[in-house]
Amino acid sequence: MEKEITIALAGNPNSGKTTIFNNLTGARQKVGNWPGVTVEKKEGTTAYNGYTIRVVDLPGTYSLTAYSQEEIIARNYIIEEKPDLVVDVIDAANLERNLYLATQLIDLGVKLVFALNMVDMAQSRGQLIDHEQLSLLMGVPFVPTVGTKGQGTGELLQAIVRVAEDRESVFRHIHINYGKELEEEITTLQGLIRSAESSVDEHHARWIGIKLLENDEEVIKEIEKGPRKRAILDQLEQSKAHLQKILGDDPETLIADRRYGFIHGALKETLRHTRKNRRYRSDQVDMVLTNRLLGFPIFIFFIWAMFQLTFNVGRYPVTWIDAGVGLLAQSVGGLMGESLLRGLVVDGIISGVGGVAVFLPNIFILFFCIALFEDTGYMARAAFIMDKVMHTLGLHGKSFIPMIMGFGCNVPAIMATRVLESRRDRILTILINPLISCSGRLPIYVLIAGAVFGARAGNVIFSIYIIGIVMAILMGQIFKRTLFRGEIAPFVLELPPYRMPTLKGTLIHMWERGSMFIKKMGGIILIGSIVVWALSSFPQNVDYSRDYEGQRRRIQAEYAAEIQRGDKEQAAVLTEEMERKIAAVEILRKREFQEKSLLGRLGKVIAPALRPLGFDWKADVALLTGFVAKEIVVSTFGVLYQANEEGDESDTLRVAIQKAMTPLVGYAFMIFVLVYTPCLATVAAIRRETGTWGWAAFSVVYSLALAWILAFLIYQGGMLLGLG
Repeated sequence: MEKEITIALAGNPNSGKTTIFNNLTGARQKVGNWPGVTVEKKEGTTAYNGYTIRVVDLPGTYSLTAYSQEEIIARNYIIEEKPDLVVDVIDAANLERNLYLATQLIDLGVKLVFALNMVDMAQSRGQLIDHEQLSLLMGVPFVPTVGTKGQGTGELLQAIVRVAEDRESVFRHIHINYGKELEEEITTLQGLIRSAESSVDEHHARWIGIKLLENDEEVIKEIEKGPRKRAILDQLEQSKAHLQKILGDDPETLIADRRYGFIHGALKETLRHTRKNRRYRSDQVDMVLTNRLLGFPIFIFFIWAMFQLTFNVGRYPVTWIDAGVGLLAQSVGGLMGESLLRGLVVDGIISGVGGVAVFLPNIFILFFCIALFEDTGYMARAAFIMDKVMHTLGLHGKSFIPMIMGFGCNVPAIMATRVLESRRDRILTILINPLISCSGRLPIYVLIAGAVFGARAGNVIFSIYIIGIVMAILMGQIFKRTLFRGEIAPFVLELPPYRMPTLKGTLIHMWERGSMFIKKMGGIILIGSIVVWALSSFPQNVDYSRDYEGQRRRIQAEYAAEIQRGDKEQAAVLTEEMERKIAAVEILRKREFQEKSLLGRLGKVIAPALRPLGFDWKADVALLTGFVAKEIVVSTFGVLYQANEEGDESDTLRVAIQKAMTPLVGYAFMIFVLVYTPCLATVAAIRRETGTWGWAAFSVVYSLALAWILAFLIYQGGMLLGLG
């Protein structure tokens, strides 16, 4: 029977932990959320030496002190779930900072392996690390790895198995010495904790004592629930007062100093610098990419190039998938007789879901580019560049981090506002975040821009995204000066070193994001398409304004005699002419049926409000369904502008849009989509993160009003300039 080892993968942000996780697990990953919270949880498995190794990727943290949700999750998993061992991924080029988390893991008394990652970068900086000596000093095996090149993965797996089987000669538990006075107080608290709870082992009781002295709120709450809480908390106050009196500082600072002292001592013996005052490669690149004058234009160029790539490279697979969807609809339609079921399958499901599926290549290319920016380290530079711009406009620079995430999806971007310390700044950032164009809107832009702007579509889509960023900044400035007045809190943005991304890691990150759309197609988009089809197909008994069936019979009767009298060639010409006239009558019947359907009636109700923007009732209805999920706008168009409705088998959704919209109307429509009411999931996220429906309702109302004003100015202004 195969044995199993569960490991928790810990590490600082930007330590290369995700790359190590991908190297260990490959495609054998699943992504969800940690129970009760919205922080992402990744798990994966690998087989090695008769073991199934289950890898749980903990959130990136700098410490195990309960300052953030990520730190609490990481710590609680290690303590409560008790994995067989913890692998701490350490950035070899930033040893002192990364080893701080390592010392806290040592205090926990768990089985450990340290992955000394990016040793190649440390060497390029002239840092030589004696990892074997460091292993002996710290009692934990250090395994050199280069995650981006896949180096050291096998050695890491070997060390994991050796430690799990208690065969690692280096591994031993050491006590980090906090000095005579601190150690005395830790020992006193440790004894009280063990006497109160006999199930707590020596190592864990010591860790609790240290955490109490560090004033850890979560640990204090747990003590308050347990037996002998009064004795422990009274002793804690005495210990803190004693240490303050003797050493002249609070215990939390003293413990941190001792940890860094331990790290400094270990590195003094094991780290050697061969070069001094050398400007590292990352610094050299930053001299250009974050330059005060060049940084912003370069950032804009990269964004422009991303959308050019997304549209121009994506157009080829889009054409192939579009043809495939059309062929599928034609084949299925040919196999099924005229019925409601055929309408549901062909016009509802295939046209609706297929209309979105066509744009999957564009979405995956966009996510590939975003993953490339993140994996190379450029995304942090983009935040740094925009930080300066946003500060000049009176907006919190740190807010641009969630805004960047908004390019993927506004829901996790809104959740990411938790990194902001001030509630005022969190709400402000949440309100402007939906103005950043998420990937759910991309299929709409690709469809409309490709239909009405042709070869200029890439530039047009780029302009839409830039307008979104500009509007977010301007609305942030307005809100900051009206609803959220106050000083901007200072914040230091971390700039991790540049790295050469691996194709495997970038593709995994692309798939993680892009697969959400495939799931959506089988869920909310499928349901939305069926609902839209049903609303456009009922009631079946429509009171038509004219007798279409009678017209069709009269046309047939008019041509029947002539066809019979003519020769074979004349009969063929007359038959084609007759069928063309019948098709024209059928088009008129379909249009009237749609207008008198439930969906058409709904469109006519809201049409007066959107008529000044140049939209027809079909565009109005598509915008309404987009409130559920922006991708359903395309599905709605797919149902309403059904292919072949004009009898032309080559007619596609894009051609139908081209006939229905002028470039001016198309641009106004895309701007409206960019700004108007966020989708249902985003509204729910706003409600959850702000704690009230008030801000969620405000977001819906202000964005809808702003979208109407912008689209009105574009359409009516264009008409005045003769662009209509």
